[in-house]
Amino acid sequence: MRSYWTWLLFLMATWLCAWFSLPIEEALMPWRLAVIAAFFALYFVAALLRKHPYGLTAVLVAASTLSTIALWPDQTAEHALYLLLIYSLLAGKAVYQLPATLASVVGIVLIANLFIPGLLGYAAYPTMFIVLYASMLTAGLAVYHIVKTKMEEMEQRNDALLSEYRRMKRRIATDEEVARQEERTQIARDIHDSVGHRLTALLMQLEVFRMQTDEQHTSRVLALKELAKESLEETRSAVKSLKQQETGGLTAILNMIRRLEAEHFMWVQFTVKHGALSAPLNAAQSFAVYRAVQEALTNLMRHGEVREAAITFEAPGGGIFRFEVMNRLKSKVVVREGFGMQSMRERIEEAGGTLEAIAYEDCFLVRGVIPILRERGEA
Repeated sequence: MRSYWTWLLFLMATWLCAWFSLPIEEALMPWRLAVIAAFFALYFVAALLRKHPYGLTAVLVAASTLSTIALWPDQTAEHALYLLLIYSLLAGKAVYQLPATLASVVGIVLIANLFIPGLLGYAAYPTMFIVLYASMLTAGLAVYHIVKTKMEEMEQRNDALLSEYRRMKRRIATDEEVARQEERTQIARDIHDSVGHRLTALLMQLEVFRMQTDEQHTSRVLALKELAKESLEETRSAVKSLKQQETGGLTAILNMIRRLEAEHFMWVQFTVKHGALSAPLNAAQSFAVYRAVQEALTNLMRHGEVREAAITFEAPGGGIFRFEVMNRLKSKVVVREGFGMQSMRERIEEAGGTLEAIAYEDCFLVRGVIPILRERGEA
């Protein structure tokens, strides 16, 4: 689109200068104004034929003919220089948007337009000048075409390398996740086979000892048995957690950020302060924080003007856990809560916290606060 307006600006400036170079009585001739209007009409039609090379070729040929009719040099020949500029712009557009064969057709027509009026008895450019002009224009556009072709090939190679890079990053992330999960499963199996079995054997021995001991030590044996049973339950719970795939927590958030930076070229500044790493969030709260950050970053990629985000975790005073996801804006936006934002808010509220989304002049902020429930006996 930018190249279209650039070509149009150059053409309008050239035609305006050419029109001013004409005598007033000739410049205001209705047929000449009609030809100029037809030329620009064809130029606007050409914008619709970018994917139709034959149609675009016909339009450029017709436009070159119209420019020849409107500006062919008379005896004064002052406006003839502007006609050559228009030819150059049309030739450049042909090389820029058409295959080499069709661009050559447009070039041949342009050169023919320089010779034919002279053959018909009208004022004409010198033959050597036409040859020199055609040679220089052809050489310049040929070099441009070669450079453009190499740049397109380079872009294709870069796109292929980028796709391969992203595929490798996804594969590495997947392999790391699989390796980590296998390691967690192996640890869980080892704990189950060693600690779990030993605690089970300890419970059986305590039960046998309880049946053999007197009533004086029964209460003590029962307390030890209850302690061993609780230890066994906690071990089983830990084994179950290790076998489950991570769905929340700081590690999952870091993995998500790494994937986003690798695959979508999003730059994320992650800051942890005021004891956020040691905040005792339960599983539901950790999962809610993870989903909230994930939804905020997803909205940023979908609607954000700047692919940059700043994430902050903090636990000031130890009584609350606060997280913020901030995205810079080029202009202020209106906050409209969609399904994703509503789900995020409901999940945070189910975890006992609050969520707010605020649009400032230069940034969009999602802030969540979750109360921290300390364990009994903890100061």
